[in-house]
Amino acid sequence: MNRYLILPILIPLLTAVLCLLLFRKPKLQRWIGVSGAGVLLVVALWLLLLVRNQGIQAVQIGNWPAPFGITLVADLFSAILIVLAGVLGLAVAVYSLESVDSQRQSFGYYPLMHFLLMGVCGAFLTGDLFNLYVWFEVMLMASFVLLALGGERGQMEGAIKYVTLNLLSSAIFLAALGLLYGLAGTLNMADLARKFASSASAPSNAIVTALSMLFLGAFGIKAAIFPLFFWLPASYHTPPVAVTALFSGLLTKVGVYSLIRVFTLIFIQDLDYTHTLLLVIAGLTMITGVLGAVAQNEMRRLLSFHIISQIGYPLMGLGIFTAWGLAAAVYFIFHVSLAKSTLFLISGVVGRLRGTFDLKKLGGLYKGQGWLATLFLVAALSLAGLPPSSGFFAKLSLVQAGLVQGQFAIVAVSLGVSLLTLFSMIKIWNEAFWKQTSELKEESEGEISLQKDWSWLAPILFLVAVILLISFGIGPVFQIAAQAGQQLMSPQLYIQAVLGGGR
Repeated sequence: MNRYLILPILIPLLTAVLCLLLFRKPKLQRWIGVSGAGVLLVVALWLLLLVRNQGIQAVQIGNWPAPFGITLVADLFSAILIVLAGVLGLAVAVYSLESVDSQRQSFGYYPLMHFLLMGVCGAFLTGDLFNLYVWFEVMLMASFVLLALGGERGQMEGAIKYVTLNLLSSAIFLAALGLLYGLAGTLNMADLARKFASSASAPSNAIVTALSMLFLGAFGIKAAIFPLFFWLPASYHTPPVAVTALFSGLLTKVGVYSLIRVFTLIFIQDLDYTHTLLLVIAGLTMITGVLGAVAQNEMRRLLSFHIISQIGYPLMGLGIFTAWGLAAAVYFIFHVSLAKSTLFLISGVVGRLRGTFDLKKLGGLYKGQGWLATLFLVAALSLAGLPPSSGFFAKLSLVQAGLVQGQFAIVAVSLGVSLLTLFSMIKIWNEAFWKQTSELKEESEGEISLQKDWSWLAPILFLVAVILLISFGIGPVFQIAAQAGQQLMSPQLYIQAVLGGGR
């Protein structure tokens, strides 16, 4: 069964290749793109079930024994995030049917989207840091072209900032890999964890901690943590909303995944320094992101700043470094990705209805589009963390983990940021949905219906249904996250799955 771990990488690759072969048949491309995303979701759910029932799965590509060959590993953390990639990939593929113009589709939108999904799934499954770098580059190339596709002035400005900072991240990452290989003689994550845990072969803690800071910088840029986040709000609001929704749900989460992976498996020699620093960065990321959001009056820019603020919460769980804190971080990543992508997709519908994303020029949508207002409230209140939403349970779990460890400062910051998040969601509600405005002419409001515009609305309904599922099914859902947290706190399980021996 282990050999099937390659399927979450192979399916997007084959889908992208088929779309390229049918480059002159855009209608067929679109449906192949949607079908490929659906198959990826099915395989992701199967993989999650397999890992939960049989434990961590690993496969050595080409039968080269670890740590010499290419290793793929799926623990519960990886499997959960691949399910997330499948859910968001399917939703965005359907949403793109009509929301992405035919010109962009004819220039390779769907192949690029699936190459991006391939890079994301590869990053979640790889057991080797060099291959993680390779998958990062696959994501960077696909995301850069998606960001610039269309060639509009705002897109090109955002794409230049995006690619410049991410190339810097790649350079730091590559330099760190070279130093790490020179130090340890391996880049297999399980082998690194075993060597660093052994008193006989471990290098000095000071050297390892210095290296960990390079990885923190490289992955921190990808994750948009403080103070490395400024490229994100300058670029994420420029492409079509479907692209932004995919980016917001997955790209920064790959950076967070990488941070959690290396700081629970490899860099755990100096917890007092590294994980305390992570807690400080988490708090600053929350504060700067939410203050930036509160100051915005453009719907997509406001939501882009919230991507930053919400990254601080899983970092908080990592910094607390307990099984419960990591479980809360895993659940939070899944919840916030769904909520953010849903809000971006709703902003696309608002833009279609009114032709603008400027909150000052919006208003009255509640009266004419009550269903849209209801869907917005579900996602917005979940993002803010009001009960009984998924966001409430995610933040409550993080607060509980922080209080148990006596981390009162970060708990206070997280609660304060939640209040400001609620304030900014109320701001969107009031400006776009509730207030009445005389500036809007009646004919400026478009019409939208589920029967006619199902490709716009069905993905939003699907994501809201998943949000409600993980909210009201919190018991079994959080139990899986708790098992993922326990696996992350037990590196020997990962090492044994890959190398066949414990510490």
